[in-house]
Amino acid sequence: MARKPGSTPQAMKSRAAKTAAVMSPGSALAQGEPKKKRTSPQQFIKEVRAEARKITWTSRKETWITSVMVGIMVVIAAIFFSVVDWGLGGLMSLFLQLVNAG
Repeated sequence: MARKPGSTPQAMKSRAAKTAAVMSPGSALAQGEPKKKRTSPQQFIKEVRAEARKITWTSRKETWITSVMVGIMVVIAAIFFSVVDWGLGGLMSLFLQLVNAG
């Protein structure tokens, strides 16, 4: 099985070291250095639209098939739990009859 990029132990150690450096008391943020420049609302909207274009939406057919499959699984689960409930109820009824008879 292939590893995901950046999941090697060396890459993880590198990320952990970078995180520790940023979080340490002597980091740039802790020393009071200025934060990054704020993004204007126009730039924010532009970036959001650019990211939204990267989304791959499912087709109408894929959505329909997935919805039908979810419906089928709900019906199967309902039948399964109804049968289990009926069986356990019957066993409890039988058990209570035996206890009351004795």
